[in-house]
Amino acid sequence: MLSFSARHTDSFVERTWRRLTGPLVIVVALAWAAVAAAAPVHTPHVEAELLAARTALVPGEPLTVALRLRMAPGWHVYWQNPGDSGVPTTIAWDLPAGITAGPIQWPAPRALPAGPLINYGYEGEVLHLVELAVPASLAAVGTQTLKARVDWLVCKEACIPESVELGLTLPAAASAEASPAWSTTIAATRRALPRVLAGWQATAAGHGASIKLRLAPPTGAGDPGTLRFFPFAERQIEASAPQPLARAGNTYLLTLPVASDLAGPMPRLSGVLTASATLGEAVTAATLDLPLAGHVVAGARPDLATTPPVGTDPPPAGADLTLWLAALSALAGGLLLNLMPCVFPVLSIKVLGFATHHDRPSTLHKEAFAYATGVVLTFVALGLALFALRAAGEQLGWGFQLQSPVVVTALAALFFVLALNLSGVFEFGQFAPASLIGLSARRRSLDAFAAGVLAVVVASPCTAPFMGAALGFALGGSAWVTLLVFAALGIGMALPYVLLACFPGWRQHLPRPGPWLGRFKQLLAYPLYATVIWLVWVLGAQTDNDSVVRLLLALLGIGFALWAWRILREGGARLWAAAIAAALLGVALVAWPLLAGSHDEGAKIPTGTGTAGHPDSGWEAFTPTRLAELSGAGRTVFVDFTAAWCVTCQVNKRLVLNDGEIRSAFAHKQVALLRADWTRRDPAITQALTALGRSGVPVYVLYRPGREPLLLPEVLQRQTVLAALAPL
Repeated sequence: MLSFSARHTDSFVERTWRRLTGPLVIVVALAWAAVAAAAPVHTPHVEAELLAARTALVPGEPLTVALRLRMAPGWHVYWQNPGDSGVPTTIAWDLPAGITAGPIQWPAPRALPAGPLINYGYEGEVLHLVELAVPASLAAVGTQTLKARVDWLVCKEACIPESVELGLTLPAAASAEASPAWSTTIAATRRALPRVLAGWQATAAGHGASIKLRLAPPTGAGDPGTLRFFPFAERQIEASAPQPLARAGNTYLLTLPVASDLAGPMPRLSGVLTASATLGEAVTAATLDLPLAGHVVAGARPDLATTPPVGTDPPPAGADLTLWLAALSALAGGLLLNLMPCVFPVLSIKVLGFATHHDRPSTLHKEAFAYATGVVLTFVALGLALFALRAAGEQLGWGFQLQSPVVVTALAALFFVLALNLSGVFEFGQFAPASLIGLSARRRSLDAFAAGVLAVVVASPCTAPFMGAALGFALGGSAWVTLLVFAALGIGMALPYVLLACFPGWRQHLPRPGPWLGRFKQLLAYPLYATVIWLVWVLGAQTDNDSVVRLLLALLGIGFALWAWRILREGGARLWAAAIAAALLGVALVAWPLLAGSHDEGAKIPTGTGTAGHPDSGWEAFTPTRLAELSGAGRTVFVDFTAAWCVTCQVNKRLVLNDGEIRSAFAHKQVALLRADWTRRDPAITQALTALGRSGVPVYVLYRPGREPLLLPEVLQRQTVLAALAPL
C-alpha cells in the first residue's frame, strides 16, 4: 500500500512538473528572444538599437519607436538635409501585417564644419522617433517582432557607409505600461523636436541672391541669441556661407544666402530655425513654412580657397594610416618598447640566461620561440580584450589594466617576490616537488613562455614611438584589424631576443660564467625593487596613504614568510611553520581591502601626480569644457595626457616639461597648460584621446587657433617642443 502511494505521488509530481515546465520554457524563450532582438548592434563607429516607449503593443493605440544612434567621439551622422555633403539616415521597415510606420521625426541638427564646408547632422547620441500605427484587429496575445534595415553615413575625416539589421520583439497585450528604461528619454526627445513657432510673426522675401527672413517676437520674449536656419530641402540655402543676423528694435532680420546650385523655383521657405537661447517656453528649435515673396536667383559659389590651410601637420585621427602602415608602425613600436624603462628588468633576466646556459642551438631556438609566443599571444589577448570592452561601451585605452588598484597591488607583490628571488632570499624550486623541478629544468620553454607573458604585462604602461597612431588605428577598426596590429606589436617586441638566440655570434660578446654571475643576478634585483617603489607610488596616486601602508605591510609580511620558509627548508624548527602561517594570515588580512577593491573609486588624484601641481606650476586640470573655453578665447593650449603609472610620462615631465627653458617658452608664447591625468579611469580623457586617434599615454598635443591639433612625439625632446612653439 505504501509502495503504491509513493508511486502514485511520484506520478502526480511528474505530471505537474511537465505541465509547469512547458509554459515556463516558452516564457523564458520569449524573454530571451526579446532581449536578443533588442540588443544594440555595434559597428566600428556607431552603436544602434530600436527602443519602444511602452512595454507592449496595444491594439488600436499608436506606439512610438526610437532609433538610437550613438557615435564614437568625433564622428557624426546626417540630418534629412545633410548640407554641403553627406547622406541622410534611412529606415526600411519590415513590420507584422497591419502595422504601419510613419516618417522619421528629425531632431534639430547642428552645423558641423568639415574644413571649408558645413554639414548638418548629429554627434554623440541621437534618437530618431517613428510613430507606428497599430490596428485594432491585432490580437492581444503572443509577441510581434519589428524589424528594420537602417542605413547611414558616418564621417570624421573619412566617411563610411554602414548598414545594420535591427529588431525589437514586444508582446501584444490589452494594455501596457511606459518602458522603465527609455520612456523618459523618448518623451524628452519628443519635447525637444522642432515645433511650430508660436506667437512669432515671420515673413520671408527674396532679394536676388539672398533671402531676408524677418522675425518679430511676441511681447515680453527674451533674446533668442544666435539664430540659424536649416532648410528641409537641399540646394536652396548655401550651407557654407554665413547667415548674418541684424536687430532693428524688436525685430530680427536673418539674411540667408541662396545656394549657388539653386534647384529650380523656390515658392516657399521651409526648414528649422534654431536658437542658442530660446524662442519662448524652453523651445530652442522651431519649424517654418512661409510663402516666399520677391524673387531669388542662384548665389555666388563660396570662395573656399580663402580658408586657412591646414598645413603639413599629421591629422589628429591618423586618417593617413593604412592597415599595413599601422602594422609596420606597431612593429617598430614593439622594437623600441624593449628600450623603455618598464621592460628592462624582465629583459635583463632573459639576457642573463644566455650567459648561464650554453645549450645546443635547437634548444635555444625552442626557448626563443616560446618567449616570442608568450609575448605575441599576450599582446593579442590584451588587444582583443580592449576591443571587446570598448565595443561594450567602456571608455578604455592602452594600459587600462594599470588603472585598477587591484592590478597595481598584484604587480607590486609579484615584482617584490621576483626581486627577493634574485637577491637569494629563497629559490622557487623550494616550493615545488622534485618531479616538477625536473620537468621545469627539462622544459625551459615553459619558463620562457611565462617570461614573455610577464614582459608584456610590465610593458603595458609604456608607449614607445610609433605606437600611438598604430594603437589608435587598431582600436578604431574591426576585431581583425586589432588582432593584426597587436600581433605586429608583439612580434616587434620579441624580435631582438629571438635574433640573439638564433645568431650565436652575437652572444660571444657576453662575459663567460664565473663568480661575477651571482653578483650580477643580485644586482638585477634592484631594478625590480625600484619597480616596486614606483608601483607603490602609483597606488598612492590612485587611492590614498592608507592603501600605501597596507601594501607596504603586505610586502613586509611576504618577505618575512619567504625568509622563514628558507629557514624551515634548511632544517629549522617546526615553530617556523607557525610563523609562516601567521605571516601569510597577516598579509591576507592587510591586503584584502586592496584586492577586494574596497577603496574610494572616486578618489581624486593627488596633486603630486601633476594634475594641478604647485599653485605656481601653471598647469590646470584638463576638462573638455576648459579646453573649449580657452580655444574659444583664441588661446593656444598645450595638453599633457599622462598617468602616474606611465614611466615614459614621468621621464618626459621631469626632463622636458619641467625644464626652465621650456616653461619660459610656454610663458613667453602665452600658452595655456592643461594636464589630463589618466591614472584612474576617466571617460572624458578617453574620449579626447580617441578623437586624436590615440588609445594610450603619453600624448602631447598643441591646440592652435584655426589649425589642426599638432601631435608631438611620445618621447619628448626639448628642441621638439621649442620648434613647435616657435611659429606661434
